[in-house]
Amino acid sequence: MHRLVFVFLAASVCTSGADAPPTPSPVLVELFTSEGCSSCPPADTLLQRLDGAQPVPGAQVIVLSEHVDYWNHAGWVDPYSSHTFTDRQSGYSARFGLQSPYTPEMVVDGETEFLGSDAHQANRAIGKARGRQKVPIKISGLSFENGGFRAHVETGALPQKLGNHKAEIYLVLALNQAEAQVQRGENQGRHLTHVAVVTSLRKIGTLEKGKGFAQDVQLKIDRQHQGSLRTIVFVQEPAEGRVLGAALQSISVEKVSGIW
Repeated sequence: MHRLVFVFLAASVCTSGADAPPTPSPVLVELFTSEGCSSCPPADTLLQRLDGAQPVPGAQVIVLSEHVDYWNHAGWVDPYSSHTFTDRQSGYSARFGLQSPYTPEMVVDGETEFLGSDAHQANRAIGKARGRQKVPIKISGLSFENGGFRAHVETGALPQKLGNHKAEIYLVLALNQAEAQVQRGENQGRHLTHVAVVTSLRKIGTLEKGKGFAQDVQLKIDRQHQGSLRTIVFVQEPAEGRVLGAALQSISVEKVSGIW
């Protein structure tokens, strides 16, 4: 018989009392990267540092590593790449008025983009984003059944002051850690490591002005992606606009007696 042991790690700790520090404001940091790009490893390292060190006081940095597929022709097929992320980056490029997508590119809360290895710009953009009012999001009821992932997602309503009439809600599954020994291409011979590698990015609903959102969500998980995961939910204006809220929950999955 195959069984799984689950440990769910909350994204934040609730405190009480008059002197309790304020809850950190969630800030979504997306890195568009590729194992076929020789300029990307420093950006991958920066993303790991943002995830681990949480260097900006008052901000809960929630990172996503989105591997594009347009470098796959250059001798190395990135095993984590997807055209979904290329399309998402192209949407940002159009919105920011760029001539074309590039790697590594970092996007903070859907509002600021810059070279993905620029730590100064990253800290500055995160510091700016932490002060904005965000839509509250709660992820609960996480479980795995028959190779699928299930969660319950709730959000608050769009704040009146944001001026938004509608926003989109996305659910992400990401590998906590990933690595590869690159055999060909610009990074030939290098051992690369990544954090929060997105394996699934799915729109799960729409948030309308004055209304909250509550829904059970179920996703299939590829066998190759079973292991230590995290799930992220974020609310974003249509057409890769501003990110209006985000939440993260890590999932430690210990596989016992074989595979699902």
